[in-house]
Amino acid sequence: MRGVPLRLLSMTCALACSTLVPVRASSAQGSDTATTIRLTGFVDTYYAWDSGRPTDGERRFTTQAVRDNEANVNLAWLGVSVERRRARARVALQAGTSVQVNYAGEPRRGATSGPDVARFIQEASAGARLSEHVWIDAGIYASYIGLENWTSSDNPTYTRSLVADYSPYYLSGAKVTWQPSTKVTAQFHVMNGWQNIAESNRSKAIGARLDVALTPDLSLAYATFLGNERATGTAPQQRVFNQVMVKAVLAGSVQVQGQVDVGRQAGRDWYGLVAIARRPVTPRLAVVGRVERFADPDQVVLGTDGASGFVGNGASAGLDVDVSTGVAWRSEIRALHATDALFPAHGSTERTRSNTLLVTSLSVKF
Repeated sequence: MRGVPLRLLSMTCALACSTLVPVRASSAQGSDTATTIRLTGFVDTYYAWDSGRPTDGERRFTTQAVRDNEANVNLAWLGVSVERRRARARVALQAGTSVQVNYAGEPRRGATSGPDVARFIQEASAGARLSEHVWIDAGIYASYIGLENWTSSDNPTYTRSLVADYSPYYLSGAKVTWQPSTKVTAQFHVMNGWQNIAESNRSKAIGARLDVALTPDLSLAYATFLGNERATGTAPQQRVFNQVMVKAVLAGSVQVQGQVDVGRQAGRDWYGLVAIARRPVTPRLAVVGRVERFADPDQVVLGTDGASGFVGNGASAGLDVDVSTGVAWRSEIRALHATDALFPAHGSTERTRSNTLLVTSLSVKF
């Protein structure tokens, strides 16, 4: 099976390289067959230093910049999208340390499930336009939950907040998107579950999101999730999740965004919140800061080695340099503090309450 991802990548590259220039069908064939094919890609390299100096080199409680004291690739992906007036599709293949961490929990049921092949597929989706303002898409696609996505250059901070790390990055299912105007977008999803491609039980999850642009500089969003997240053979437990998000542009082109997440499963609660601000200093230089809190004492979505779960606060500061179009050099210092001693302590078997990360990244997006 190890040759499968490489063959898929070769096929994707062959298709993409033969269609670098968008393809348009002749007008005689009708507007529904006019086709645009695009090749896109991203490579995110990094070096991270963790104050805990974990003996196995694995940083705890994160999916981003997960390897300590080594140069590595956080995420690399190559995608091909095909668009028509009434149809669309996208296939994207990926690799990197964040991919390995995110797909480690993929269920293994039968010979054709699990992370071995699934982790190489970032997206494989097909869509059809049902009406002027309604699309339906199905397959594997990016999560609708949250303001931060997997591609670091699309986010205000290099590392992702805890609320982003502990909510889905990807989903498998179908979605309907309704955009009655440029100011309002609504989505409805039916999924296998909370970030899993292979199904872990006989149930399906549902979710929704609403985005509203109140003004050109202010937008609000709300997302929800409901589904049974227990494996077959265990008692069902409904997971209920809600989040509220806001984004704004203030004076001086300062970008701010905030998010509050609240979840509940079988009487056990967790919550998280984050606030991020990004200020341009020059056209190519910006500073960014973040404060956050995450509390999951019953270890619903964040498991720890301790009995009290994870309850902690964090703060980070970063410096972003726009080297050229699509090329970003980003550096960040991040501090986390938990109420219990959960982090590695200076390469020993001891644990400490605090952790500091220094990371620098060079990425290219095209």
